[in-house]
Amino acid sequence: MELLASSGSWVEMASAADLIQRRQRSEFLSSIKDTLSKAIEGNPDVIPSFLTLALNDAMTYDKATKSGGANGSICFSSELSRPENKGLSGAVRLLDDVKNEIDSYSKGGPISYADLIQFAAQGAVKSTFLAAAIRKCGGNEEKGRTLYSAYGSNGQWGLFDRNFGRSDAEEPDPDGRVPVWEKASVQEMKDKFKAIGFGPRQLAVMYAFLGPNQDATEALLATDPDVSPWVQKYQRSRETVSQTDYEVDLITTLTKLSCLGQQINYEAYTYPVKKIELSKLKL
Repeated sequence: MELLASSGSWVEMASAADLIQRRQRSEFLSSIKDTLSKAIEGNPDVIPSFLTLALNDAMTYDKATKSGGANGSICFSSELSRPENKGLSGAVRLLDDVKNEIDSYSKGGPISYADLIQFAAQGAVKSTFLAAAIRKCGGNEEKGRTLYSAYGSNGQWGLFDRNFGRSDAEEPDPDGRVPVWEKASVQEMKDKFKAIGFGPRQLAVMYAFLGPNQDATEALLATDPDVSPWVQKYQRSRETVSQTDYEVDLITTLTKLSCLGQQINYEAYTYPVKKIELSKLKL
């Protein structure tokens, strides 16, 4: 009986520790999102770059060798200077500033660039979703925010948020794994997406990630018989009040993309809780 009681006590302690870690991670993630949101709000022109940065960082993943992926390697100067990453250095500089701010209040160690890049993309995507809702309300921000809260996709981000604890690469990923999207044919895009386990559907929904000229990219994708039906589907979805099909599929795709090549550390950013000595408390 004593053994059973002891086992039960250990289980309760383990459960309590798990709850504490979850709360720590949740509070830290909430602060990170607030910091990123302010950075994006103050620099709205960086949104397309944040999207491409997240895509190109993850697109270095190679299934055969299980190397590369969403590991922050794009921040190495030798990788950032490659042709496919032209124009992204400003986004990285902004993330450097954001990282310094986040690290200054983190109690569980510095945030990885791998995490920061993907959550910056999440923030950018949410900003575009909100902007679409505001446009549908004739530019009325208050009504747009209400529309987005009532019909938007905020509740679909649970798995993305849980995958928090990516590790940074120690060196740049191999060259030649990511196309220059603006110069690539649709077939080259399809081949690259297929190589990481995606298809025409995912290519169509991520059109906004494929460089700064989003309208031209979507028009090009619409010329391909495999991709065109999905392009049309998401165009119709974006015309609806809730954009449900487009938003949910984009969140699902980004969630999968953001974990390529990673084994998430679900204890990342946690820290020991200072013990309170009851004997020293003045009651």
